[in-house]
Amino acid sequence: MDFKTISFVILAIILAPLAGGLLAGIDRRLTAWFQGRFGPPILQPFYDVIKLLGKEPQVVNYWQIFCVHMYLVASILCVALFAMQADLLMIFFVMTIGAVFMVVGALAVPSPYSQLGAQRELIQMLTYEPLLIIVFVGIYFVTGSFKIDAILDYERPIFLMLPLLYLVLTFALTIKLRKSPFDISASHHAHQELVRGVLTEYSGPYLAILEIAHWYDIVLILAICSLFWSTSWIGLVILLAVTYMAEIIIDNVTPRMTWKWMLTYVWAVGISLSFFNMALLYAKSF
Repeated sequence: MDFKTISFVILAIILAPLAGGLLAGIDRRLTAWFQGRFGPPILQPFYDVIKLLGKEPQVVNYWQIFCVHMYLVASILCVALFAMQADLLMIFFVMTIGAVFMVVGALAVPSPYSQLGAQRELIQMLTYEPLLIIVFVGIYFVTGSFKIDAILDYERPIFLMLPLLYLVLTFALTIKLRKSPFDISASHHAHQELVRGVLTEYSGPYLAILEIAHWYDIVLILAICSLFWSTSWIGLVILLAVTYMAEIIIDNVTPRMTWKWMLTYVWAVGISLSFFNMALLYAKSF
């Protein structure tokens, strides 16, 4: 690994939580605006995390401490691998390991809300992970590689050839970020009956660590979206802005659905769109 790559990885690890925190602040401000409220300052997520880090650590058992740190390490490693322009499948496996530790941490406590949240988190993983694999396979069909550097070298925007797979990717990412209507394992909306779900038994600095890991996840998800229009900075910014704004709007105008609805609808629609896009791509190759 050369000096330039090492520098880029270090910058990504430092800047990613700052960008993720700012996006979380914009999300909260826009959400308040949609609900007719003024809302908190855009920097409020940083104030909240600093306040949590200053509180006395309290946990039910030490498994929670181990799992929360492993989840953070996995999130940081995913961003670092993306900055190194590594393999998409490698990033997927690391992301999955982090999500598993999140579930194990929630299952390690006797709270029924935490246990229920963990079970729902597993269902969410079962829903979005096959879709992510299909999207990565679609990218492979177009570019001939799972490596990010080869994908970035592709001369045309992948979005133009895989528009339906990009839509499938947004389904998967909405579930990954636990946004409505797929926020069944944890929710930031107060009207949901489960509310914090897998995060119920975390507090103080450990809840702050989970929030920072979530910021890394936001940046990673947008970085994966950026692969679909990497040939132009203007196109890339427009695509990411439209995608994130759409996520916020959908989060605020849709109620949470049941896990059965999520599993059935997302698999049926997602897999159908994926195969239709693949068939169109295959037909154009002749």
